[in-house]
Amino acid sequence: MAAVRGSRRRSRPTVVRGSTRPTSRDVAQAAGVSQAAVSLVLGDKWRGRVSEATAERVREAARDLGYRPNLAARNLRLGRTRTVLLVVPALTTEFFAGVYTGAARVAAEHGFGVVLYPSPEGIGPARDPFASAQAALDGVIASSMAADALTAIRGEALPLVMLDSDPDGSLGAATVNLDIADGVRQATAHLLALGHRRFLHLAADVPSWTFEIRARELAATLSQVPGTSVRTARAPISIEGAQAATQTALSESAARPTAVICDDDKLAAGAYKAARRLGLRIPDDLSVTGLDDLALATAIDPELTTVRLDAELFGERGMEALLAVLEGREPESGNIPVQLVVRSSTAPPR
Repeated sequence: MAAVRGSRRRSRPTVVRGSTRPTSRDVAQAAGVSQAAVSLVLGDKWRGRVSEATAERVREAARDLGYRPNLAARNLRLGRTRTVLLVVPALTTEFFAGVYTGAARVAAEHGFGVVLYPSPEGIGPARDPFASAQAALDGVIASSMAADALTAIRGEALPLVMLDSDPDGSLGAATVNLDIADGVRQATAHLLALGHRRFLHLAADVPSWTFEIRARELAATLSQVPGTSVRTARAPISIEGAQAATQTALSESAARPTAVICDDDKLAAGAYKAARRLGLRIPDDLSVTGLDDLALATAIDPELTTVRLDAELFGERGMEALLAVLEGREPESGNIPVQLVVRSSTAPPR
């Protein structure tokens, strides 16, 4: 290694920029050292093998060039960094906190760490997560609601597991889903059994597969029962937005719906506020269901009938699927079961 210590010395690296992604050879040329020296410095194995001045010169050249290691070429399946990126929408509810908790628990059992990356705008493009994580990654777990944030990741050929995503069009090597369709069927069947036939679907105004499934399954279930009708009101996932959309929809209906099926619990809370503004009592005048079973479901009055989604199990299964992909195994198949929790917000229509 004496040749490495005695590498050519320059007072300042010569930075050569090009249109292609910089390589370790470019870093070596800019720093005036060998590729072996670059590997030692960027792998943090340089002490006692190259001088501190040389190490600093290599780091400076790498920064100036915007160099990042080619993760695919470094055989990620070996799990050298043992770090996983979890990409989710903005943390507006505790659901994704539960997903993180489950993923981190399984990761820790296998010596991995999880970096949480919430998309800054909730839905839509995000800045390069590599720049924010400041770490090489072994793989990515991502919610379909934050799929646009993956633009910078796909080019890195990282192992990817998608959550809540269309398995036929998924970007990932594996897909893990909750059985959302069955949850909608359970909620709708419950309301039908109570005698409801006129429905309002309070839909999340989010272009995501998981919400498309809710609408599709609701329509399919109701189409099997004669005499039913459903109208749709769309709202952002906020209590204020849901209140406004519900209030408008109920006010404009000649034959007012007797039940509101909400895409999630936060929308249901907005529906509650709209009902009270219109002088309607829940469940006497209007039954309401949600989907998630957040803490909010038992904080509102009356307590909300909703579909329980096990967020922590969801995160666990996502991490287990990624570990299987990293190890070349087939991930566990099948959707995660969900459960309708009947509380006081639903009753037979008057």
